[in-house]
Order: sequence, then C-alpha cells, then structure tokens
Amino acid sequence: MLKPFQFKQFTVNQDRCAMKIGTDAVLLGAWSKINQQPFSILDIGAGTGVIALMLAQRSHAELIDAIEIDDEAYEQCVDNFENSPWGDRLFCYHASLEEFVEEIEDKYDLIVSNPPFYSEDYKTGSTQRDLARFSDALPFDHLIKSASQLLAEDGKLCLIIPFKEEEQVKQLANNAGLFANEILHIKGNPETEIKRSLIAFSFQNTAVNTSELIIENGRHNYTPDYINLTKDFYIKM
Repeated sequence: MLKPFQFKQFTVNQDRCAMKIGTDAVLLGAWSKINQQPFSILDIGAGTGVIALMLAQRSHAELIDAIEIDDEAYEQCVDNFENSPWGDRLFCYHASLEEFVEEIEDKYDLIVSNPPFYSEDYKTGSTQRDLARFSDALPFDHLIKSASQLLAEDGKLCLIIPFKEEEQVKQLANNAGLFANEILHIKGNPETEIKRSLIAFSFQNTAVNTSELIIENGRHNYTPDYINLTKDFYIKM
C-alpha cells in the first residue's frame, strides 16, 4: 500500500487515486492568488484534494468546494478533507464539470485546476489513470468556458499547464472573456527548457506580469525561490 503523503499541517492518502501527489499540484496550491481574500474557492478535478487542502491552510475562505468525477478519487478526497483540520470548510462533489455547471448557481472568487494534459501521449490501458492524465477527459476549452461561467466578476482562475499549451490556452481564455494577468514559468533546473506555465486569469484585461521559477540547481539542491514558495507545506523545506 502506498504510504500517505505527510505535509506540515495535514496528511494526504493517495493509494486510491490514479494521479499521485506531484510537484505540479503543490506548485499550484502554493502559488494560486489569494490576495483578494477569497470567500469561496473551487478546485476542478480535485484528485486527492491536495490543492484544496493547501488553499484551506493558506486562506480564510469559508467555502472550499472540489469536483471529482472518478469514484475512487472522490471517496479518497472526501476522507482527506474529513481528516484535515479544515473539514468544516471543505466539500467534494462527485460530478462531472458539465453537471456541476448546470446545478450550481453560486459564483467563486477563486477557481483552480491542475487539468489532465497528456493529450498526445499513449494511453496506459488503465481507464482510471487515463481519465486523470489525458486532456480528452477534460478538454481545455470545456474547462475554461465552464470556469468563466462559475467565476465571480472580480474572481481569479489559476491553472498549471504545459508551457507548450500556453498560447492556445490564453486564446481559449480570451474567447471566454478571460485574460492572463500573471504567468510563472517553471524550469526543472537552470539548463532545462520551460516545462510548465502557472497562469492567473481574470475578467480584467491588464498588463501581464511574467516571471520564472527554477526548482533545483542540482539534484535535491532546491533554489531559494522554490523553497520560499513551498516551505509552509513540505516537511523538509
């Protein structure tokens, strides 16, 4: 059995989830914009629930909802929420994004998603893992259009995506009336190419603030920027 992932203030069980906790989720949970003091937060495609849990630790949001379509991941997410210090603020819906948009009339101040994006890779043969990893399960256009319907007028949508998808995703966002305000490019080390883009969108068309973060200088030699971003969560930081 896969051991639980221990963070400083909470524990995440992940043995029933296809997608295990990875750097992408932690980056998004630590970086997502909460300076507007969100009252309500939504995590689309929650998996283990780690991003919602990180945002519960970081914010005073009174309502933190998550959506998860996979049966096993949904049940695990609910358990992780209930066993956390913030169980009274966290709720997971077992639904598709389409169903959720039709049912929910509330608007959210912050929406986050670490969407599946291995669209061009081979399928694994495991339906559960493919659902978690491949973008045809949650295409970017469907994600962004749905998020724009659920987002409050002054809300923020924060995503982590492959860098190579950045221009396409920004265009899809523009089509939905959303604009990139802040972008963080992620590199594994100083020599590698940009691998991921963290993007904060809103309905406000402002100048884009773009910056870069390098995770490590060498194997397990983490950069001060990465340590600073994740130190409230990782036990060894």
